[in-house]
Amino acid sequence: MSLKSDIAAEAQRLGFSLFGVIEPVTPPHFDVYEDWLERERHGEMDYLATERARERRRDPGLILPGCQSILVLGWPHTAPDLSTTGDEYRTKGTRGRTASYAWGEDYHDLIPPRLEGLVGFIERLVGYPVPNRWYTDTGPILERDLAQLAGLGWIGKNTCLINPRHGSFILLAELFLGIRIEPDAPFQADHCGTCTRCIEACPTDCIQANRTLDASRCISYLTIELKGAIPRELRGDIGSWVFGCDICQQVCPWNQRFAPREDLSPGEQSTREPELIFELALSPRDFNQRFKGTPFKRTKRRGYLRNVAVALGNQGAVSAVIPLINALNADPEPLVRGHAAWALGRIGSEPARQALEQARLDENDAYVVEEITNAMGERGRN
Repeated sequence: MSLKSDIAAEAQRLGFSLFGVIEPVTPPHFDVYEDWLERERHGEMDYLATERARERRRDPGLILPGCQSILVLGWPHTAPDLSTTGDEYRTKGTRGRTASYAWGEDYHDLIPPRLEGLVGFIERLVGYPVPNRWYTDTGPILERDLAQLAGLGWIGKNTCLINPRHGSFILLAELFLGIRIEPDAPFQADHCGTCTRCIEACPTDCIQANRTLDASRCISYLTIELKGAIPRELRGDIGSWVFGCDICQQVCPWNQRFAPREDLSPGEQSTREPELIFELALSPRDFNQRFKGTPFKRTKRRGYLRNVAVALGNQGAVSAVIPLINALNADPEPLVRGHAAWALGRIGSEPARQALEQARLDENDAYVVEEITNAMGERGRN
């Protein structure tokens, strides 16, 4: 227990507020995961459904031969404003919304050096090299299942791991070790009770009854993981979100009470609620410079500007018409031009109509022409 307590203390010092240990066993909800894949709830994330991915999620010990223990670690991060509900989630003017985990440095860069430091600490304690491997949202692991087994919390109806002292704004990491450390007891209680706030608040109805979600309808998936066109029938439900979504966590009573809150720096504020008219004009170089070292790079410029165009269309601000026309006429990416066309059709002003008519004559890309044609049919529907 001295070894375990020393490791837990060092993990705490490194910033991991949550710490637990499990043996490499089959996660209790693996069958739910298999059913989720069979129902094709994973959208276009085909890497989740490969045989190799399934085998390793079923047997985490395959990830590190000789694995005896898995440390499961939680890093709580700053939560957004939790005082608003319903339509109040929509921003005013032409500002967008972004998931709170993305406001600062990319956790894929922030957490691994700390895991590496924890390995070094363990090896100094035991006096010899320890076989190890670590992940943070990058490996073939059912992270929330392992976290529940390690006693860190329960999987809520919103599908997030919820800790009774920190809520669900938590980043998870796992450290596989070739030494035995006393495992913790699993978290047994379910504190969601009869509450269904997350299910009722989801704009796209993506949360399923068995504590899974239909990724193909989730705003986080649509704005980050999906690489092509956002389905037209879901664009209006995305609101002002341009990178991820926090709604199902914002309405959770456990976050209302316990999620960590901190004042944001000016830099974080500009990432939290970006001015979308300016974002729409980002060149490839501007995009790379603005979002270097942040999770936003995952969408690439075309995906991010696709999201920006949809948000501007939902907001319906007249001031967005000229920037959207410029994107429709001149952006090098068909994906951006197509969604700019949709946004102009959504706004429906006379300048927008004229721009769409001219663009249909000038555009050579078949996908964009289809979007323009559909956008012209949107006029008067809003």
